[in-house]
Amino acid sequence: MKVHCKYILWFLAMLPIGLWAQDVSFVASAKPTVEVGEQFRIVYELNAEGSRFTGPDLASFNVLTGPMTSSSSSIQIINGQMARSFTQTYTYIVRASTSGELTINPASVFVDGKKILSNKLTIRVVASSGNNSGGNGQPSQSDNADQQSVSDKDVYIRAIADKSSIYLGEQVIVTYRIFTRIPISNISVNKLSSFPGFWMKNLLDENATMQQSRQVINGEEYVVADLRKMALFPQKTGKLRIEPMEIECTAQVRTQGDRRRSRDPFESFFNDPFFNRNIANVEKTLASGTLSIDVKPLPPNGKPASYNGAIGQFSLQSGIDKTDLKSNEAVTVSYVVSGTGNIELLEFPKPAFPADFEVYEPKITDQVKTAHNGISGLRKIEFLAIPRQAGNFTIPPLSFSYFDPKSEQYHTLSSEGFELNVSKGNDENAGTVISSGNQESIRMLGSDIRHIKTKSIQLRKANDFFFGSATYITLIFLSLISFGLFLYLVRKQTRLHQNQQLMRNRKATKIARKRLVKAQQHLKQNNQNEFYTEMSQAIWGYIADKFSIPRSELSIENVRETLTERQTSESLIDAFVETLTNCEFARFAPGDPGRKMEELYKQGIEIITNAEKMLK
Repeated sequence: MKVHCKYILWFLAMLPIGLWAQDVSFVASAKPTVEVGEQFRIVYELNAEGSRFTGPDLASFNVLTGPMTSSSSSIQIINGQMARSFTQTYTYIVRASTSGELTINPASVFVDGKKILSNKLTIRVVASSGNNSGGNGQPSQSDNADQQSVSDKDVYIRAIADKSSIYLGEQVIVTYRIFTRIPISNISVNKLSSFPGFWMKNLLDENATMQQSRQVINGEEYVVADLRKMALFPQKTGKLRIEPMEIECTAQVRTQGDRRRSRDPFESFFNDPFFNRNIANVEKTLASGTLSIDVKPLPPNGKPASYNGAIGQFSLQSGIDKTDLKSNEAVTVSYVVSGTGNIELLEFPKPAFPADFEVYEPKITDQVKTAHNGISGLRKIEFLAIPRQAGNFTIPPLSFSYFDPKSEQYHTLSSEGFELNVSKGNDENAGTVISSGNQESIRMLGSDIRHIKTKSIQLRKANDFFFGSATYITLIFLSLISFGLFLYLVRKQTRLHQNQQLMRNRKATKIARKRLVKAQQHLKQNNQNEFYTEMSQAIWGYIADKFSIPRSELSIENVRETLTERQTSESLIDAFVETLTNCEFARFAPGDPGRKMEELYKQGIEIITNAEKMLK
């Protein structure tokens, strides 16, 4: 037993030596000379555990796949010396498209919070010798593709808005639709549209199969599918511009040797061309047009005093769990707003409870449904109140107003009023904690009747008054000082609440953490759409609140420019931009969805934690 313990202790003592013995290296490698149309690999090898890999700009090449990540580790014991090696590899498979001497700038990766850069690569691309087989023994499809062409009428995408003129806060649905009359495959997103000035919600399941249909346009039959559909809610007025979306795809064009065959080009819309002979693959980049939405202000005429930004078609219901209760007993009053429109942006008014009621912050529950025609659902608001005195009380009806863009009119809904009969509570319940499922905790009330003292009491001399004594004067002096300090703190707190920018800054981390908690719950349940929505809102909302950037002006370009102007560290800016980019593109990237979600969640926590440390 002693011998085994000796070897175990020796092994544990030697382990850190093997881990610390090597320096971090990040090396890029590729063939120095390739031919036009040839496929080859670009490999980045790291001898440590890295994260947040950022690849180089490969615009001069056609990227077929990548980056593909792999890792390996080994432990060797030679002559009593132990060494541990770890290798992490990032691989791209690309095709050379133009001749010349091309330079690939360094890639970057983070190791233990430190940014590591790779070396540059210089690749010489020469003209094809005619023997390039693309690595599969078949004639290169690029050679055949050079003789073919894909026109803008063969395949294209369009951005379609269901309306071009809307009111502030009104829902508009933007659909990105692809039209093709030739078979295509390998659709990948190069650039997503940005929506500055809009709050957005995705209406399509990113993992679902695209639904295809046929449509005749100008006498030609096209296969049509929706790539992306967004519900947008404008947050400011004026002409709002929506930037184009850009994708890449592989178009399958029949070569001359295949023209004798009779084939329906719509048999395989998103088909794999691997088994199709006499088919040339042509890489095609498609971009949607730019959209311009005219956002009008809400009409001032007829606007109710209770209106607070709700736009759509809504209904209102109210309820109470009981009307007969005792003092210090909790009662729950609930209101449910349902319909179509900006459900998640609603600000609900607070009902007027009697003065003797102690009211807690409401519990808000959203049940939102996304469909092809927009967003619908309900928002439930529950108020927990405790009457402190016995008597008969009234909770008056509550007014909720909204603007209907279809009728262009304001509407006001009224809830039900409630009459409460509160009787005096029992003595044994006077100091009892009252709890409810709608509230985490409620404070305990002290008892109002104390027991008779049975111990001996202390007597004092006659004519010995407290008034005018030194203790009395001291207490008066301390009371004045306390009152002055109280006024100072109240005024200071009032100024802080009036400074909305400062309040948003202070609450930024708290709100972001709540979003990340929800994102973690969706991660455990593998709800991909809800997870990406919460992560996006957590990071975008944190940046908007922490750096006082209006939500209507949020975009990746604007974030970088604003943070640079405010002298934010370059590493923090790069980390934010990388996280935001990954958040937008992670759902489209190949690979295991669960692993992508886990990595994105860890990255979001890391960037917010590092931001808090740097900004203190």
